[in-house]
Amino acid sequence: MSDIVLSVEVRERTGTSGAREARRRGFVPGILYGGDKDPVSISMKNNEVLKAINSGQFLASMITIDHRGEKQTVLTRDVQFHPVRDEPMHIDFQRVEEDTVITVEVGVRFINHEKSPGLKRGGVLNIVRHAVEVNTPAGQIPDEIIVDLEGYEIGESVHISAVTLPEGVAPAITDRDFTIAAVQGSRTSREVETEDSDEEVEGETKEG
Repeated sequence: MSDIVLSVEVRERTGTSGAREARRRGFVPGILYGGDKDPVSISMKNNEVLKAINSGQFLASMITIDHRGEKQTVLTRDVQFHPVRDEPMHIDFQRVEEDTVITVEVGVRFINHEKSPGLKRGGVLNIVRHAVEVNTPAGQIPDEIIVDLEGYEIGESVHISAVTLPEGVAPAITDRDFTIAAVQGSRTSREVETEDSDEEVEGETKEG
C-alpha cells in the first residue's frame, strides 16, 4: 500500500454538468464504487492529483481517500486524460480492503539475458506480453513480474507456467499456458548456423 492520501469532496451535482463545474473550480471529478456501498460522485484538487500521479504509485498500489476525516482504502481503476493537454479529466476508484482479491495488469521484467544460449548466439527476444493480468490481494499487488531467461534456446518460448509468481498471486487466464515471450533466430544467427552446417558437410566430403 502506498502512502498517498487524497482529500475528496462529495459532488452534489452529477453528470456532465457537475463534472464541468468541478473542473472550472480546479478539481478533478471522479467516481467511487465497489464494496457493499452505492457509487458516489467525488472530486479532488487538481494539484494533489497531479502530485499523486507523478509519485509513480497512483496506478499500482492501494491509496487512501479522506472525506472530512473518514478514510477509505481504494484502488485507482481508470484515469481519463485530456487528449491535448494530458491533464487528468476523470478518475474511477474502487473500494478495496487489504485481502480483497482484484484483477490487475502487472508489468513484466526480463532478467538473465546473458544466460540464454539462444540470445548469446544472436537470437532475439520476441516479447508477446509486456504485462500479465493476475488475480491478487489488493494489499499485495506485485510491482513487477520477473521472467528468467536463463537456459532458453532459439525456438523456445517462455510460458506462464515457467514463471514464479508471488504467494497469493495467480494468472487471471486459467484455460491455457499462455506465452509471454519467445527466443527467435535473427537473420545473423541463421546465417551462422548455415555456415556451420556447410562446414560440417564440407568436412564430411573431404573425409569421404
